[in-house]
Amino acid sequence: MVACDGLNSQVRSYYADYFKPDVDVRPNKFVWLGTKKLFNAFTFLFEETEFGWFWVHAYRFEKDTSTFIVECQPEAWEKAGIEHMSKEEGIAFCEKVFAKYLDGHKLISNADHLRGSAVWINFPRVNCGKWHHKNLVLMGDTVHTAHFSIGSGTKLALEDAIHLAEGIHKFGTLEAAFEDYQEARRLECLRLQSAARNSMTWFEQVPRYVHMEPMQFAYSLLTRSQRVSHENLRLRDKAWLEEMERWFASRAFGHEVDKPIPPMFTPFKLRDMELSNRVVVSPMCTYSATDGLVNDFHMVHYGARAQGGASLIFTEMTDISADARISPACAGLYNDQHVAAWKRIVDFVHANTGAKMAIQLGHAGPKGSTKIAWEGIDEPLDEGNWPILSAGTIPYSPKNQTPKAMDAEDMARVSADFVRAAERAEACGFDMIELHCAHGYLLSSFITPLLNNRTDEFGGALENRLRYPLEVFKAVRAVWPEHKPMSVRISATDWLDDGVEPHEAVEIAKAFKQAGVDIINVSAGQTSPKAQPTYGRMFQTPFSDRIRQEARIPTLAVGNIYEIDHVNSIVAAGRADLCCLARPHLADPYWTLHAASRQGYDGVSWPVQYLAGKEQYERVLARELEMAIDV
Repeated sequence: MVACDGLNSQVRSYYADYFKPDVDVRPNKFVWLGTKKLFNAFTFLFEETEFGWFWVHAYRFEKDTSTFIVECQPEAWEKAGIEHMSKEEGIAFCEKVFAKYLDGHKLISNADHLRGSAVWINFPRVNCGKWHHKNLVLMGDTVHTAHFSIGSGTKLALEDAIHLAEGIHKFGTLEAAFEDYQEARRLECLRLQSAARNSMTWFEQVPRYVHMEPMQFAYSLLTRSQRVSHENLRLRDKAWLEEMERWFASRAFGHEVDKPIPPMFTPFKLRDMELSNRVVVSPMCTYSATDGLVNDFHMVHYGARAQGGASLIFTEMTDISADARISPACAGLYNDQHVAAWKRIVDFVHANTGAKMAIQLGHAGPKGSTKIAWEGIDEPLDEGNWPILSAGTIPYSPKNQTPKAMDAEDMARVSADFVRAAERAEACGFDMIELHCAHGYLLSSFITPLLNNRTDEFGGALENRLRYPLEVFKAVRAVWPEHKPMSVRISATDWLDDGVEPHEAVEIAKAFKQAGVDIINVSAGQTSPKAQPTYGRMFQTPFSDRIRQEARIPTLAVGNIYEIDHVNSIVAAGRADLCCLARPHLADPYWTLHAASRQGYDGVSWPVQYLAGKEQYERVLARELEMAIDV
């Protein structure tokens, strides 16, 4: 027997112990209506009312009828008093709000014409752990839901039916057919649900984006699911995308631009630091220093990536004292030798490239005194361990040392170490400082409740947990030249129920903004080995997007950003101002130069010594394109 009784399935509920449904009821309210006003394409309508924003997902349902789904945030729904309206009053309210789009047509209750009823509900995201039980199998919205904003529910259900029918004919038993159906369809379901989740989340936060100019708002809407990319938009509507690229570039350059420019190759400025593009080499520990001293490896490592076209090069986390290191092989900036070694690298980058150099200053805290990554990440040293500090007395993991909870003397000493490191960074010639307040290191250990069990003024409420990191930031900002920017890296979520949540990350960003930070480097997690992150392409970008829109501060996005399309779409949609790429730059130091050539953009300077390589590289690209067209 096949059960396909919809997203509120009674069959699924009755056999919940077998099907193990995971139902996530989303916050927004929506009502499914119809109209005789015909919409020839998937159409989105947005209207602001005295109660808040309301919006519509409309599309042709049949030859003379359109689906008309009205959605809003719960706050607007409550303020409008819809809960206390009759069905007819609720429909009349929607007709009034969207009258200018209906051309005199009425809205039709689903109870009268379509499926369901004219009742406002919350969308349940459904995903079952098991899709069949004995001779019963689930299909369509009963077993999985996408979201009406991407309109794929019917598609999924039909594909479910086709695959199941084929399996019943192919396999000798229902059990084998059901197992094949479940495993094969689950993967496609997860892919679509990932896109649907992104789209759904965008619509849940429409008021977050309404301050955008119409061009960028439309781009953000079109790319919300992350399945429609920058180049995919070019295939769909080349003229519109080029208009968007010119619009974006004109605002970045501060004057009208005649030709379309890839968003990733537009300039960006923080205080007096001017960046030629939006590509950043992310901080990456290389565990190759001796007693904190960087060497020729680091010169080649950073020099190569600076020559590769990225506009900003971050150092690895550079520690402010010997006992602040993650491992014995970590880089430092706590004596005159370190200054000379770093200055040599910075001077080379400035003399030979257009890149800027940022130093990430940090203290390992509870994650200190451990082995280098490839010998055992986060594992204590076999011998020679040094005492470690933290906000509280919670070890990072059962195998790590129990740290000392910092007292007033410790705080004063560490703050002074950060200040001295900042002064040394200026002597090195760095263009920007980033304070590492993420990933469970010392300053992060104050912010996350997973590591902070203090009961004094530095523990408990978020305001208290931010107190010491803000003190350190202000002390560093006071000695760092006014014309040079500062960044702070944060973990926007701990990926655990008892940890920092994304809405708190906005408050963290606002606090640092008030203290004078110029940009927030938005990372996530790594504050507990128990974390349960949700991985995927650009999986941390939504946190950057939220902080940028709600805290109204520039951000750097990081986390599985590896394609040209990723950078262009993130920047153009306003989800971040800069994109940090880590592993792609380990695999290809010239990632940015290659990205320019692949897009046919000639506005990035190659080192003159490598121009012959550029010419050959572009000839090979052109030949590959010709061969692909011929095929």
